[in-house]
Amino acid sequence: MSATITAADINKLRQATGAGMLDCRKALTESNGDFEAAIDWLRKHGQKVAAKRSDREAKEGVILAKTTADNKTGMIVCISCETDFVSKNAEFVTFAQSIADAAISNNVKSAEELNAVSIGGKKVADLINDKLAAIGEKIEISKFERVEAPYVASYIHGQNRMGVLVGFTKAAGDAGKDVAMQIAAMNPLAVDESAISPEMIAREKDIAIEQIKAEGKPAEMAEKIAVGKINKFFKDNTLLAQPFVKDATKSVSDFLKSVDADLKVTEFKRVALG
Repeated sequence: MSATITAADINKLRQATGAGMLDCRKALTESNGDFEAAIDWLRKHGQKVAAKRSDREAKEGVILAKTTADNKTGMIVCISCETDFVSKNAEFVTFAQSIADAAISNNVKSAEELNAVSIGGKKVADLINDKLAAIGEKIEISKFERVEAPYVASYIHGQNRMGVLVGFTKAAGDAGKDVAMQIAAMNPLAVDESAISPEMIAREKDIAIEQIKAEGKPAEMAEKIAVGKINKFFKDNTLLAQPFVKDATKSVSDFLKSVDADLKVTEFKRVALG
């Protein structure tokens, strides 16, 4: 039995991919309403759709990225709201700051733990409910990320609209911020290709082969050409292989080696408002 494709489904796919309405309708029809399969269908048929990111995005709110004084732990806290009018309000930003500070000072491990922390004798969850009642918008801790490493760098971009944490094997100084800014700008999927799941690689290879066949190239060539496309995928989507934004003649890996041969990235987190 075929799925019913609604105008809302088509619009959702358009918003996610930027593809045309008719293409989105066909993609959903061919995929029997499966949203992820429809995205793959569009890509296989030549649409320029970005690889799926795992990071969740809140629509509006305040994102703060902070580290402990010893730079060994970093946290990103997103206090979400419904409108940019509230998110840009100085009092609301200060409110979000107080919650992020509480996260750091209490060394919390999760959003649930942060909600239970007290500020001035009152739980964060109760303070959020008070703010919700005063403002009239849904407010919550919509995202919490934590990184622990010998050294953690943090970066906040665009009036608290994006936060990045990067873990390093040793003190990184200014290079830490440079790499965090790279992640903010280029949105990599992983540190290197070893951190990309086999399932995602297989998915990308399948899409590449279908794209090549759609271009009219013989099937026996598709596998070979697909390898080149996968290598390009790694270069575009893994941090260490990406061209360094401050000097495109070198990769991020080359940049780190030029700073310190022993300086390595252990992990990163990136949270952005939609």
